[in-house]
Amino acid sequence: MSLFAMGFLLVILQPSTAQFPRACANTQSLLRKECCPPWDGDGSPCGELSSRGSCQNILLSQAPLGPQFPFSGVDDREDWPSVFYNRTCKCEGNFKGFNCGECKFGFSGLNCTERQLRTRRNIFQLTTSEKDKFLAYLNLAKNTPSQDYVIATGTYTQMNNGSNPMFRNINVYDLFVWMHYYASRDTLLGGSSVWRDIDFAHEAPGFLPWHRVFLLMWEREIQKITGDENFTIPYWDWRDAEDCVVCTDEYMGGRHPTNPNLLSPASFFSSWQVICTQSEEYNSQQALCNATSEGPILRNPGNNDKSRTPRLPSSAEVEFCLSLTQYESGSMDKMANYSFRNTLEGFADPRTAISNISQSGLHNALHIYMNGSMSQVQGSANDPIFVLHHAFVDSIFERWLRRHRPMLEVYPAANAPIGHNRENYMVPFIPLYRNGEFFKPSRELGYDYEYLQEPALDSFQEFLIPYLKQARQIWAWLVGAAVIGGIITAVLTGFILACRKKRRGTSSEIQPLLVESEDYNNISYQSNF
Repeated sequence: MSLFAMGFLLVILQPSTAQFPRACANTQSLLRKECCPPWDGDGSPCGELSSRGSCQNILLSQAPLGPQFPFSGVDDREDWPSVFYNRTCKCEGNFKGFNCGECKFGFSGLNCTERQLRTRRNIFQLTTSEKDKFLAYLNLAKNTPSQDYVIATGTYTQMNNGSNPMFRNINVYDLFVWMHYYASRDTLLGGSSVWRDIDFAHEAPGFLPWHRVFLLMWEREIQKITGDENFTIPYWDWRDAEDCVVCTDEYMGGRHPTNPNLLSPASFFSSWQVICTQSEEYNSQQALCNATSEGPILRNPGNNDKSRTPRLPSSAEVEFCLSLTQYESGSMDKMANYSFRNTLEGFADPRTAISNISQSGLHNALHIYMNGSMSQVQGSANDPIFVLHHAFVDSIFERWLRRHRPMLEVYPAANAPIGHNRENYMVPFIPLYRNGEFFKPSRELGYDYEYLQEPALDSFQEFLIPYLKQARQIWAWLVGAAVIGGIITAVLTGFILACRKKRRGTSSEIQPLLVESEDYNNISYQSNF
């Protein structure tokens, strides 16, 4: 998400952990700095006996970072996840998961060899039963403890460097709220000092890939707890909307009849409790959010600061954003101009692409407009509208990828803000994912959007795709070689013609100036087809 006002900047967590596999949240794993749990299928670490993966040292990127974070060794999230673990499962083929027990996104089956393509749909295109099922799944996630993950309630230092583990259980929905908080919280520097200009999920190149992974993991957890393997997150297309059309009791909760900041008691979302919303209190205590309930969801859509966000985004603004050819530019943060990422995130004017942090556009605008829990970074995922909103933001990212077809090299390899270089692992995900791995079309990750669907490729087209990609990567070299070859050919041709002309001048009796008519008639023009 973004950071809407100056305060919606970055509220990242301090030195601490992230979503931890339950099997690694213990003294032995922390002291050994190893998270290689056994796969249930054969009982071996990472499913090694079944050739699913093996326990390997983590290879960290050595690419230089931008200047935004002038510290080193003060935040548990630096060089993620090396403060906690320097060995994790490296999965083979299409296997994935913290113990290689699952498949990569876009694959399924016992051996993860079956390609899958699911479709995310407009929430208003769902049938009543489909919509009710989605809402029921949300409520189930809010009331189902995560079986695989726990959260950290203390920093690595507070855990006495691993000898005193500090973790707690959490429900599936709040696990993702906590992860979003953890990636965007401030750095705790000790005493009452914090560093606010840091965010591992916003204000930099990784904003779009990070939230793409977040939604894919969220989707997968819902599939697991419901047994519905075909579940996908719906999206809310908010372009040109005059108000919050999903803010009704039929959908995401209407307005309370007497308190405009609360949800209608007719919506079961009104009973939900939020977590991780009191960043200043955590900072003053130099503590992490421990997922304690902090009150109901707040939402008062449209009653926001109109000078900052006068309305919801328009179709024209989205189209202008899509026309931008640069994914990232300049400082690669919220001050970047003519950057597709920064414009979509909402720190650049959606009509000029010039950075303007006094205004909130596109993605940020929706957060500010909601005027409540959605409007401050750390706790924004508490409101279930978050997933609908980010699914649509992801679809705009997808449109840009399809229109401009960037090579991986377009994503910055170096000098981005901390955690955002191409080869950096995303905080706080385990299993590990690099930013660059999700700078690719959604169909390669197993999903599509209903309004973007294209005809399925036939087998011959599928066969050609990798070769066409390779050709695109070397086309510049080929053009250069052709130009140089053309110049050399022209020079040689000129030289040969000059020599022939010289020979004609010295042997005029051998070469007739005119062709006899009979000879002319016998000349044949051939084409070499």
